[in-house]
Amino acid sequence: MKEKSGHGSEITFENTNFLFFLFKWRKLLLSIALASAVVSAGVSLLIRNKYVSTVVMFPTSTNAISKALISTSYGLKEDIMAFGEEEQAEQMLQILNSNEIRSRVIEKFNLTEHYRIDPESKYKNTKLYETYNENISFSRTEYMAVQIRVVDEDPQLAADIANEIANLYDTVKNNMQKQRAVEGFQIVEATYKDLESNIQWKEDSLAVLRMKGVQDYESQSERLYEGLVREIGKGNMSAVKLIQNELDTIAKYGTAYVSIRDALEYDKKQLSEVKGKYEEAKVDAEQIIPQKFIVDSAFKAEKKTYPVRWLIVVVSVFSTLLMSIVLIILYENFKKFKQIQTNITTE
Repeated sequence: MKEKSGHGSEITFENTNFLFFLFKWRKLLLSIALASAVVSAGVSLLIRNKYVSTVVMFPTSTNAISKALISTSYGLKEDIMAFGEEEQAEQMLQILNSNEIRSRVIEKFNLTEHYRIDPESKYKNTKLYETYNENISFSRTEYMAVQIRVVDEDPQLAADIANEIANLYDTVKNNMQKQRAVEGFQIVEATYKDLESNIQWKEDSLAVLRMKGVQDYESQSERLYEGLVREIGKGNMSAVKLIQNELDTIAKYGTAYVSIRDALEYDKKQLSEVKGKYEEAKVDAEQIIPQKFIVDSAFKAEKKTYPVRWLIVVVSVFSTLLMSIVLIILYENFKKFKQIQTNITTE
């Protein structure tokens, strides 16, 4: 950039020979670089080493044990060995980010003290949760697996936290499903027990009717009428009287017999269907299975991940030199500008 004065002189704010400029200020720039290197190296030594441990796992595709193992109500059984897809991976991430898992991890590993959070601070929970989220993260991989990543100053603790979170995923998800499964089982169980009770009552009622002489209403009535006609034809009135008494008994209790018998048959069919649901619901309510496939468990890291001290020094020195060069250029051009202004004023 150039500006012409009234006397034909020129003011330049550009350094036309950058190499000459660097050579001219080499001692100062070298001193700045060395000072920056020493300071940044010292600061980097104050930064605590941090280690990373990760767990990689896939969600399962099956939520209900009964669906995969014992159910006969579905055209195709779910494969208990199948990996979950995108929907299951998103559900897994949501559960891993839940307050329940976070609270359990914080309590078990006493992270309030470990993260040096002041327990008397007004915002202790906010600071604790922010530090937790900085050090513990969850993400989905390109292959639909989920990664648990834990950063900590203690490499063993980082591995322990990562593995514990993976274990807690099973616990929390099973508890969520178990609560619903138990409620469902209680409904099915009540229906099943009612059917059993009704069937027992009907069977007892039929037993009483059989004791009164009603064995099989249709066939028994048919045989008695045939016998009645036959004995009337023979003129055997004593036999006719006996048969008529039996017919009177069937007429008295036959309708109740048929009604109870048909209802019993229907209830038994219903019980057979409900029994299958009862057994499935009982399995879901009482049994648990892992909800994940572990690909890689966390282990104690042997090398730190952060800080990369040489990179801190290099970036710091480069930034400091760049800023110094800019300031020197501004300084030189300012001096030139002031000199030109002085010359103009003098003339």
